[in-house]
Formats: sequence, C-alpha cells, structure tokens
Amino acid sequence: MRHKIRAATALLVAVGSLTACASPGQDDQAGTGWSYTDDRGITLNADKRPERIVAQVSSAGALKDFGVNVVGTFGPLVRDDGSTEPEAGSIDPRQVTDVTGPGYGEVNLERLTSLKPELLVSGKYAEFPGLWHLVQDQEDAVKRIVPTAGVVQSGIALPEAIRKYKELARALGGDVDSERVKADEDRFNAAAQRLRDIGARMRAEGKSILAVGGTKEEYFVVVPARNPDLDYYVKELGLPITTPQNPDVAGGGYFERLSWEKANAYPGDVLLWDARPASMKPEQMKENPVFASHPAAAANRFVEWDAVAPMSYASYAGIMNKLADQLETQLAR
Repeated sequence: MRHKIRAATALLVAVGSLTACASPGQDDQAGTGWSYTDDRGITLNADKRPERIVAQVSSAGALKDFGVNVVGTFGPLVRDDGSTEPEAGSIDPRQVTDVTGPGYGEVNLERLTSLKPELLVSGKYAEFPGLWHLVQDQEDAVKRIVPTAGVVQSGIALPEAIRKYKELARALGGDVDSERVKADEDRFNAAAQRLRDIGARMRAEGKSILAVGGTKEEYFVVVPARNPDLDYYVKELGLPITTPQNPDVAGGGYFERLSWEKANAYPGDVLLWDARPASMKPEQMKENPVFASHPAAAANRFVEWDAVAPMSYASYAGIMNKLADQLETQLAR
C-alpha cells in the first residue's frame, strides 16, 4: 500500500524495487561507458558511472545500505522534532542536500541543479503514471536537468525488491558483497525466522492481525497482498494478517476505505497501525468510540507498521525484529 500520502486520505500505499537489466560491469573503468535499463524499460547511457546521485529518501536509504552514497534527497527526511524520518532509513540529513519542494510531489529545481546531479532515482507504482514523490510537471522539469531511473514498488515480494536494489547498487559501484552486507542479510533472515515462528504460534492459537490506518475523515484497512513487506509476511512467513473484502480499486487496491462508523467492521487480535506521520496514532484513533470499542483497541494491542522503508537487508532486519518484539509482547499479555 505504498502509493503514499499524496493527500491525507491517500495514505496507505507501499515499498519498492528496480529491475537491473543492464550490465553492471559496463562502466567507465572498462572503457565502454555505463548503461542501465530501469523498470520503465528506459535504458540510461553515460560516458561514466554516475556518482552524483539524487534520490527519493527511501531509495537513497536503500542505496546507502548497499554502499552507494547520494548527494541529495527529496521526500520526508526530518521530522518536526529534528529526528530522521524512518522512511529515510540510515541517511544522515547532515550529509545530504534536501531538494524537496514546498508542496507534495515538488522538487526545488534550483537546488537540484546546483548539485550537478548525474542520476535521479525514485520509486514507481505500476498502477500510477510517473515517479513517486514527483507530480507530472515536476517530473518533466527534473528530466530536463538529470536522467532518471524508475523503481517499481508494487507487485513484487520484499526479498526480490531488496535483491533488485542490491543489483542497482552494484551497477552504481557499491560493494554489495561486503562482509557488512552479508551480515545484514544474515540478520534479515534471522528476523524473518522470528516472524515465521510467531506466525505459526498465532495460527495455532487462532489469532489474527488487522493492518489499519486513518485520518480524521476516513478509516483504512490495509490489503496485505498489495504491499511487498506485508505480502511477504503473510505468504512466506505465515503471519495471519486479514485481507479486507472491498479494496479501493480506483486507488490501486491498496486498502479498503471505511467511514469511522464502521471502524469495528473487521476483527483482529492485534492491530498493526500505519506509523507514518500522516496517519493517526492509536490514541487519536481511539477518540472515535466505534474504533475504541474494537476489542484489540480497547486492550491496546497495537504494533507498528513501518509502511515505507528502504529496501535493504539492514533496514528490514531492524523493522522485522522490532515487529517481532512488539508481537511477542502483545501475545504475552
């Protein structure tokens, strides 16, 4: 569900990947130039491997975890309290230039130009035109400044999405076979096994998880299959996350939209809530009496869903371990 926060109601859409169709070895060091084909089917050619990269924050985080630094980012980077947005992962805001524009989908074109970028990387949802975090006129303007690489962020499983970012990083010169990356992958696999064990326990006990989010206007129930992470948790790890019956097809099918009067329409022993800033926190959601009457809400059985995060082993090892910790705590109550 990562078609992301275009407005407060477009809240639940989800994470990404890029098909590495080019030959990573074709770079300036080999004297043959650099070439890469992205998930839009667009082949990028350059005299040398791009080094000055600008990326949407979650793409930037994934590249950094695979050994590729960026000079600039756009999208949510720093929260009001000064902390780094989870969407940006391991990016240090002090080490990049934020080229985000004043409104959603906008870029500060002058600041972008000043960075002398050689490549811009961003996500793309198969159901929607254009690159993520760029409205159409902004994308057109960006393309006149720098070549762009599109990263498909829907219809793909989490491990595959991570592997494809790994290959993009390899093409950009990242040391993706380092001991650090291997250790990150081991941590990812260990965290996945923790969730697999929890899923088996929950199924044996007949318990379920409901993924939810909300704004003042609407309540959302997330469709697991439309999100690479949740789809992986359900199909590969066996977490019993409920699928709503009536997805919002016009919005890409990432969630079912409900009025707050129907906020107890679906059962669930644990509520997996969208922890992004645009989504209400549990205590805010519980101000609605219907939602507050939901047994899991009444018992405060909430765990966090990091709905947007860098597609890397390091990022999701942390996310899955945190989720496992929180689920174990709730199941022990």
